[in-house]
Amino acid sequence: MRYRLKFTLDYEIHGNGDGNPMDLMVNPTWRLMDLLEKYGQRVTIMADVAEILKFREYYEQTGDDKFGVVQIEEQLCDAIKRGHDVQLHIHSSYFNAVWDGKHWDQYIEEYNMAALPYQRINEMVGKCVCYLQNLLSPINPDYRCHIFRAANWSMMPTPAIYDALVNNGIDIDTSVYKGGMQVGNVNYDYTLAFDALYHYSASRLNINNFDPIGKITEYPIYCEMRPFWSFISILRIYRMLRAKFHKHKHVVTPAAAVSDNPNMYDKHKLTLKSFFTLSPWKMDFNQATSRQLCHAIDRIQNRSKYTEMDIVDIVLIGHSKTFLPYNEKTLEPFLKYISSKEEVFKY
Repeated sequence: MRYRLKFTLDYEIHGNGDGNPMDLMVNPTWRLMDLLEKYGQRVTIMADVAEILKFREYYEQTGDDKFGVVQIEEQLCDAIKRGHDVQLHIHSSYFNAVWDGKHWDQYIEEYNMAALPYQRINEMVGKCVCYLQNLLSPINPDYRCHIFRAANWSMMPTPAIYDALVNNGIDIDTSVYKGGMQVGNVNYDYTLAFDALYHYSASRLNINNFDPIGKITEYPIYCEMRPFWSFISILRIYRMLRAKFHKHKHVVTPAAAVSDNPNMYDKHKLTLKSFFTLSPWKMDFNQATSRQLCHAIDRIQNRSKYTEMDIVDIVLIGHSKTFLPYNEKTLEPFLKYISSKEEVFKY
């Protein structure tokens, strides 16, 4: 049995449009690429092309590269040269966002991409795929934009976004984490996802379901259902506090739930019950400790002992905006650990 780690990095500023892209995207990504290369690993940068297109539009209209789009594009090209990958992430509320002098005021009516009409989703995806192809194909003629991660994990309702992805050459999605659910500006329920680890051919009708003739393969972000104390770490507490200062100004009334799960709303209320129930713990290299990551690898190996698969892909997630210098200290012991295990592929 062999294993292949898939480090994925959501490459973006704060979700409400706050922040300096140099501090939240470019500089942290240089540090991450250098660290991973030291141990023979690579990262797939999930570039939020919707916001990058806004940065470029601002530059072209004003002549002021306020958001460092030239350096962003240089970094994405350099990542390809160095053997990393760049794929597609879209916060759809950026397409009609407006710079108000302090932050990008999001167009909340298009925040939930999966719930938009097919024609609008297809337009958004097509524009973003075209951007990455035009930017990166000159660097590597074999480059292909074919992997997608939905903003806020939202792939439900599935049919319209699934069709738009397929129409634009996307054949892999990596948005699902088994056990996750949310109601609010976006709605999804992944409690019944086909698997937490193994990739599967996903159904057009519901991204959770296996379909042998599906046109998109789902590579789920590895996730386990864990008790509340598994979420206690300095990095998670820091991220929670930081998020308090970057909240969206706009909140929409929750749409109809996309699930029949009666507990969907209860999961998002912090009650006494919350401390006695299990919650989805993603293999997030920004927030998990090195010890937690190493133990997760051990559990994966125990689980997959008897699978008939020759290679097991393990999808990890991080965010450029929260990859602090301290993260390097927590991630490096994990990289040393996996490099010592013959079962784990270099990349």
